[in-house]
Amino acid sequence: MADEQLGTFVSWDYVVFACLFVVSSGIGVFFAVKERKNPSSEFLVGGRQMTCGPVALSLTASFMSAVTVLGAPSDVYRFGGSFVLFGVAYTFVVIATAELFVPVFYRSGITSTYEYLEIRFCKGVRMAATLIYILQTILYTGVVVFAPALALNQVTGFNLWGSIFATGIVCTSYCTLGGLKAVVWTDAFQMVVMVVGFMTVLVQGTRKTGGAASVWEVAKNGNRLDIFDFDPDPLRRHTFWTISVGGTFTWLGIYGVNQSTIQRCISCKTETHAKLALYFNLLGLLVILVCAVFSGLIMYAFYANCDPWTAQSVTAPDQLMPYFVMEILGDYPGLPGLFVACAFSGTLSTVAASINALATVTYEDFVKQCCTNLSNKASGWISKGLCIVFGVACTTMAVAASYMGGVVQAALSIHGMCGGPMLGLFSLGIIFPWTNSMGAAGGLIVGIAMSFWAGVGAFIYPALDINTRPLSLSIEGCLQANSSDPTTAIPPSHLDPTTLPSRSSLADHWYSMSYLYYSAVGFLATVTAGLLISFITGHTRSQDVKPWLLRPVCNLFCFWSKKYKKMCWCGVHHELKQDMECSDTDTVKDEGPFVKEDIGRKGMKRKVQPAKNCYNLQEKAHDNTGFTKDTKPF
Repeated sequence: MADEQLGTFVSWDYVVFACLFVVSSGIGVFFAVKERKNPSSEFLVGGRQMTCGPVALSLTASFMSAVTVLGAPSDVYRFGGSFVLFGVAYTFVVIATAELFVPVFYRSGITSTYEYLEIRFCKGVRMAATLIYILQTILYTGVVVFAPALALNQVTGFNLWGSIFATGIVCTSYCTLGGLKAVVWTDAFQMVVMVVGFMTVLVQGTRKTGGAASVWEVAKNGNRLDIFDFDPDPLRRHTFWTISVGGTFTWLGIYGVNQSTIQRCISCKTETHAKLALYFNLLGLLVILVCAVFSGLIMYAFYANCDPWTAQSVTAPDQLMPYFVMEILGDYPGLPGLFVACAFSGTLSTVAASINALATVTYEDFVKQCCTNLSNKASGWISKGLCIVFGVACTTMAVAASYMGGVVQAALSIHGMCGGPMLGLFSLGIIFPWTNSMGAAGGLIVGIAMSFWAGVGAFIYPALDINTRPLSLSIEGCLQANSSDPTTAIPPSHLDPTTLPSRSSLADHWYSMSYLYYSAVGFLATVTAGLLISFITGHTRSQDVKPWLLRPVCNLFCFWSKKYKKMCWCGVHHELKQDMECSDTDTVKDEGPFVKEDIGRKGMKRKVQPAKNCYNLQEKAHDNTGFTKDTKPF
C-alpha cells in the first residue's frame, strides 16, 4: 500500500476547508457588531454572563488541538493503546480544577489569574509568573501551528505557509473583533467539526480494514492492546504510572492554573456554571481521546503488513494520520478537506484561546499597572492591539517548532517544564497558608531550574529505545523498489542491550526520565523549596492570611467532624469566609440590615445577603470585571 502514489487536494477539499475559516471569521464579525456598545467589559471575560455549554465545548476544543488529532493516533500506532490511560489523568485534573482552583479564582473577582499572586504574595512574583506564562504559551502555540501544517503539507500537498498564515490571520481577526465571546462560540463550532472529522475517518477506516472485529484482532496480535503496564520505573516513557500520575501533573498545570482555562471559567455567570463547564468538558475530552486512540488502532490494522514510515513513504510519524486519511478518503472529493478542517479546528481553537489569554494577562499585569486612568475607548483599542501583536508573535514563532521532535511530546514537554513550577507556585498560595513572598519566589526559581534541567537535557540526550520501547512495525507486504524480497522492520533495540551506545549515568537516568514527569519534578521542587525558604525566612502567620485566598483541602478528609476540620485549618479563620457553597447568589426572604437589592441583566430584582459576619469578600476582591467598571447592571 505504501508504494502507491496518493492524490492531493482537489477543489472540493479546498471548498470544505475554506468554509471552516469563513464560519470562524463570521462568528467574530457577528460578536463585534453585537457587542460594539460595550467593548471593555465584554471583551476579556464576556461580561461574566457565559453559560456552561459553550464554555465546555470551548475548553475541549482548545486543549484537544491538532496535536491530538495528528499526534495521538500516531503515538498509538507506534507505542500501543496505553495512550487511552490519559483519561484517568483527565478525570483527576478536572476534579481538582473544579473543586480546588476555580472556586478561589472565581470568588476573588480577578481577570488575570496572576493577579491572585500579587494579592497573596507580592507584585514581583506576579510579574515573574506572567512572563513565564507568556513564554510558555507562545512556544506551545508555535508547536500547534507549525507541526500540523508541515505534516499536512508533505502528505496532501496543502500549502505550508499558506495554512500557517491563514491560521494566524483568521484567529487574530476574530479574537480582535469579537473578544472572548467570539473565541468561545467559534471553539464550540470547531469542536463539532473535530468530532465529525474523526467519525468520518473511523467509519471509513473500519470499513477498509474489514470491520471492527478485524481491527481488534490485528491490534491484539501486534501488542497494541497491551494497555496496563504497572512498571514503576520513571524512565519508561508510557506506563500506567507515568500517564496517570505524570499526566495528571502535566495537565493540571494546563487546566488548573492556566490563564486560558481560568479566564473562560470566570466568564461564566455563576460558579456553578463554571464547575459544570469543567465536568461537561471532561466528557468532551474523553470522547476526543477515544476517537484518537481508535483511529490509531485502525491505522495500525490497515498498515500492519506495510508500514509507510519504515517504507519511507512518509518522513515523520506525525505524517502517518494525514497519509492514512488520503489513502482511505482520497476517492471521495471533499472528505480529505473535512479531515484537514478537523485538524485545523483544533489549531484555530488553541491559537485563538492563546491570543485572547495573552492579551488579557499583558493588559491586566503590565499595561494596567502603568496606565491607571485609561478610558473605556482606549482600553478597547489597546486590548485589540494586543491581540494583533500576539497573533503575529504566535504565527512567527511557529517555525521554531520544527526543531522540537514529535508533536505530542514537544507540546507536553513545554507545558511540563513551565506548567509544573506554575502549578507549584499557585499550590503554595492556595493550600499552604505559611508560604511567604520569599518562599514563593525562591520556590518558583528552583522549580523552573529543575524542570528545565531535565527537559533540556532530554532534548540534547534523547531517551533510548530501551525506555521508549516502540513496538515493531512490518513492511513484509510492501513491494520494495530495490529488492524483490519482503523485509521486516528491525525489532526495537531494547531487546538487545549489547547494541546500546555508551552514555553518561546522568544521560541514562535523569535525562531519560519520562517527559510526563517534568511537571511533577517542577511542582515538587517548587513546593518543597518554597516551604523550606518560608520557614527559614519567617513564615506567614496563618491568622494573617485572608481565608478567601485559600482552599481548605483538609475538609475533604475530615468532612465528618467540624472539630477536626478546624484543627487542620492551622489557625486560618475559614469560618469568616463568605458562604458561597450552596448558591452563587443566595436569594433570601427576610430583609435584614445587610440585605442589598441587585438588579439582574433581565431587569428582575433579587435580594442578596452577604455572610452573617463582618467580612465581606466582595469588598476585599478586586473590582475588575473588564478593563473599567461596568456600568451595565447584572
